[in-house]
Amino acid sequence: MLLAIDIGNTNTVLGLFKGSARVHDWRIRTEVNMTVDEYAITLQNLFSVHGIPLNSVKEVIVSCVVPPVLNPVERFCESYFKTTALVVGPGIRTGMPILYDNPKEVGADRIVNAVAAYEKRKDAVIAVDFGTATTFDYNSERGEYMGGVISPGIMISCEALFQKASKLPRVEIFARPPSILAKNTIASMNAGIVYGYAGLVEGIISRMKKEVNRELYVIATGGLAGLIASECPVIDDVDDYLTLNGLRIIFDRNRKPS
Repeated sequence: MLLAIDIGNTNTVLGLFKGSARVHDWRIRTEVNMTVDEYAITLQNLFSVHGIPLNSVKEVIVSCVVPPVLNPVERFCESYFKTTALVVGPGIRTGMPILYDNPKEVGADRIVNAVAAYEKRKDAVIAVDFGTATTFDYNSERGEYMGGVISPGIMISCEALFQKASKLPRVEIFARPPSILAKNTIASMNAGIVYGYAGLVEGIISRMKKEVNRELYVIATGGLAGLIASECPVIDDVDDYLTLNGLRIIFDRNRKPS
């Protein structure tokens, strides 16, 4: 089986694939100081819940935006899976021309999302990823990566508000605010964060569509994609597994002929 690992700044998402079918997936915290053996213990525990032996993994693909984490993950794959992980980066075959000033600057997660979104639509598309940062990535109708936008993520914005405004409490964003005319401090903060962020998303997508002078299908992914999409009519689809599917697609494009 193939293990796809997406290492983000806050969370690491793992997906186990048998052929093109996703068998299981997990989300854990990204820990910069985890050792090779700690990765083994963590994955052994996750796999054992579903009765999956660790040695069922024969191949691994990794997308990483946290450089210090990559080396222990690669060594873990070599030690415990007896395989060399395929790492998304320069030189890998994505099947997608990257029309960026410096293609090496594009984050691996953005490339993976763009590949998956285009493969899903086979037309011009915007992929929006609600992660630590929120990214907006545009693919042309020919499958070319044309660039996009990086903005502060929702939780970064929440944390900044809590840290810089001493009288405001830390809030958790889980549900749609009951009203824009909130009657208490926490509800006011929830409304400002959710509706304010929905406005940010709508504004950026509207400007992207205006610049390319056409309607664009918009696919959202990431932890809070569903919540924000419920307030953003410009988002057409929420796909929680967009990044994992993108990793699987890229792995298939780099598979050595048997």
